[in-house]
Amino acid sequence: MVKIIKVGMADLQSSVHPCVITTLGLGSCVGVALYDPIKKVAGLAHIMLPSSQQARNKSNIAKFADTAIVKLVEDMVALGASKSRLVAKLAGGAQMFAFIEGSEMLRIGARNVAASREMLKSLNIPIISEDTGGNYGRTVEIHSENGKLKIKTIGHGIKEI
Repeated sequence: MVKIIKVGMADLQSSVHPCVITTLGLGSCVGVALYDPIKKVAGLAHIMLPSSQQARNKSNIAKFADTAIVKLVEDMVALGASKSRLVAKLAGGAQMFAFIEGSEMLRIGARNVAASREMLKSLNIPIISEDTGGNYGRTVEIHSENGKLKIKTIGHGIKEI
């Protein structure tokens, strides 16, 4: 029986095969999916903000790219994954609203993607595919069987990366 594990906003989960880990409503948020293909350990973080450094309230480490990805790796290693085998897939990071002023602070989706890429690079975890940007939301699910990331959108169909 395959376990369905739901990840909320500013949340992360990991599990061993057999499981499907899913999160709904990635707009400007980024879904960072990690996978160990040998041990079949999957993990997913629903990241809201790029950095905990500017936040007053840092109590939820799953909210930030810089802290969530580190915690997700730690959790997956505790389940038997090897950090050296982990691969990453990214989804989300959309620009959900049009702004007249091109303020960098308002480009939260692009900043979330950049911060996630930077953190993964610093951990030597390769990003093997991504579906980021645009102006539409995504729902994603990572399958522990093979590490496929299924991405569902309204108006843009379903794809697997």
